[in-house]
Amino acid sequence: MPPKISLIGAGSVVFARRLLQDVACTPSLKDSHISLMDVDAERLQVIGDFAKKLFAEVGSEAKIETSTDRRESLTDADYVLTTIRVGDTFERDIDIPRKYGIDQAVGDTVGPGGVFKALRTVPVLIDIAHDIDDVAPNATLLNYTNPMAMACWGITSEADVPTIGLCHSVQRTTQDLADYIGAPQNEVSAWVAGINHLAWFMRFERKGEDAYPALRDAMNNPEIFALDTVRFEVMKHFGYFVTESTRHMSEYVPYFRTDEAVMDEFRLNEIRQDLQRRVKRVDDHLTQLEGDAYSDDPISPSRSDEYACRIMEAMETGEKIVINGNVPNDGLIDNLPFGSCVEVPILIDELGFHPMPVGELPPQCASLSRANIAVQEMGVIAVLERSREAAFHAVALDPLTGAVLSLDQIRAMYDEMWEAHGDELADYE
Repeated sequence: MPPKISLIGAGSVVFARRLLQDVACTPSLKDSHISLMDVDAERLQVIGDFAKKLFAEVGSEAKIETSTDRRESLTDADYVLTTIRVGDTFERDIDIPRKYGIDQAVGDTVGPGGVFKALRTVPVLIDIAHDIDDVAPNATLLNYTNPMAMACWGITSEADVPTIGLCHSVQRTTQDLADYIGAPQNEVSAWVAGINHLAWFMRFERKGEDAYPALRDAMNNPEIFALDTVRFEVMKHFGYFVTESTRHMSEYVPYFRTDEAVMDEFRLNEIRQDLQRRVKRVDDHLTQLEGDAYSDDPISPSRSDEYACRIMEAMETGEKIVINGNVPNDGLIDNLPFGSCVEVPILIDELGFHPMPVGELPPQCASLSRANIAVQEMGVIAVLERSREAAFHAVALDPLTGAVLSLDQIRAMYDEMWEAHGDELADYE
């Protein structure tokens, strides 16, 4: 029997489109029962119509349904994909911290914006996991919702559903590294571990030989260095390449976003986040989706590099694969805190998923990761205990925030962000 796939947050049009196209391009999944759920009925209608056209185009017998009822969508699901957004606003998460001197690159997984996103979002994800436990006891949860580490840490602390947090930074960084050394991607391989957005290429090889010397040579080329300034600078001083992009990585550490001169040196002002650009990007994606859903032109789907479809395919067919995913650290990385959320290689087969022990990270890399785990731990405590003060501690521990502001200044920024949420955080005390 084809599996049932429930996509919660189907109105997130970029991810929903990509994941649906992946399923449509996978023979073992293209006839699945697909349930699309979102609280935004208008967006849900568009993605539902897009899905029906897409699967008809590939000759699928998939059952496509839409629902604004979460438990209805989840009932008897085999796989649940979460791509939700809860109350995200540029004005609260980005503009208020920027007024105080905290210039976040993205602000959705780390920093003040990431902590407040966790306060709004993780309780909803935990509720979804409890629903899965109730109405889909055999389901696997594949979470794409940020802040990834805090989200997965919270879910696995409170619910029994098997959960992997998914990101595309490992596979895309692998492609970047192949490009930097002038190699086809099928000639390179990597062994990567750490935490989400701060995982490390512990091994990077080309045809079985160490490719780090070639990568260091590439870094010395000013034109290549300029393509990835922050990550090359981190590799220069810490010895290993990290998974997240230059733009995003710059907000995980205290070195790059503290003053305009440094931001100019590493070309970060050229890619500064802008509200108008962000709104236009979202509108453009929705317009494109509507055009594809309602025009007579074919969609012509292709398969992306996202892991979700490959995981489901491996579990359905037994064709084993290894991906990188976010799971509890129950002895997987020895020098990161037990129980924290770590990103490690995971074997997927017909029996489910099997995280692989990594041993120890290089100590300097583990230390950078632990600085962010401290923020994540306090953020999760804040969510589980509904503690306003624990949430403040999470913000105060953020490496970039502490590099720029005094504790009194952090408190003032934090209080202003809290007040901007009105009744949305009424459950916190």
